[in-house]
Amino acid sequence: MPLEATMMVIDNSEYMRNGDYQPSRFDAQADAVNIVFQTKIDSNPENTVGIMSMAGKGPEVLVTHSKDLGQILKAIHTTSSKVGGAIDIPTAIAVAQLALKHRENKNLRQRIIVFVGSPLEGPAADEKGMVKLAKKLKKNNVAVDVVCFGDGIEEPVPGQEDKSVLKSFVENASSGDNSHLVVVPVGARLISDVLISSPILSDDRSASIPAELGGTGGDGPGASAGGDFEFGVDPSLDPELAMVGFWHVFIVHHLYGSRPFVYQCRRLRREKQLHQRRPRIPRRKLQHLQLPLSRRKTRKRLSSPRLSQCHLRRKM
Repeated sequence: MPLEATMMVIDNSEYMRNGDYQPSRFDAQADAVNIVFQTKIDSNPENTVGIMSMAGKGPEVLVTHSKDLGQILKAIHTTSSKVGGAIDIPTAIAVAQLALKHRENKNLRQRIIVFVGSPLEGPAADEKGMVKLAKKLKKNNVAVDVVCFGDGIEEPVPGQEDKSVLKSFVENASSGDNSHLVVVPVGARLISDVLISSPILSDDRSASIPAELGGTGGDGPGASAGGDFEFGVDPSLDPELAMVGFWHVFIVHHLYGSRPFVYQCRRLRREKQLHQRRPRIPRRKLQHLQLPLSRRKTRKRLSSPRLSQCHLRRKM
């Protein structure tokens, strides 16, 4: 079960008004965003998903690190009325990386999913700049998935059919095959249908399927509760519970030694009872003992009933 914080970057440029993807490019993209959110949350309850737009007046973060589908749908509905302008992929990815950097749970891996339905223009068409950005993301352990559809599908250059800006970007950002490029051509299949069977969501879908049905999940009847992990808990699923198991073992073996915990508690209780039975020194006597020697004798003479007041005056 992958433990990830995902930031989805959607395209809300003028090209999203086209109707080559039913019912429109923007609505097909919104359906794909919904599928990605549900798959990520179903694979692991600790996962968080955010969403941002990269066109209009500029890249804008709409939702950061949420587990509520209502917030995602509200953000998409708000963005549908702000369709316009041109996309700025490098700036949007930089903003998404900054949003992932300030995630609450630092144990979550970072992932950015970019939807591109517009032709590459400006800094996004510069292959050297995009490769430099990809290397920076790889250095910061940020995985990037790119979904191309509509005008976002690059036309092959004669003699260099295998080379493209987005393909080079994904190859340089990939570390251990954690970044992918998915191309969705115009046809009968929806963008969401292609994403479900793509490598972007294959690990998350298999994680939510029990092992007895062919998946990698552990929710089936035949799955073991603790697995082969040291404390019976997968640290990637619940790091806090795994840490509790570690400290329990540390306290028992290192603080109390080899003696059982029950006998140790009994010894502590016995010592406490003996401490309570110790004879207490009277408070007045204790205060008298704490006085200096000169004052102590004077006080004793003053408190003696044999010495009269006249005798004391004669002595002084």
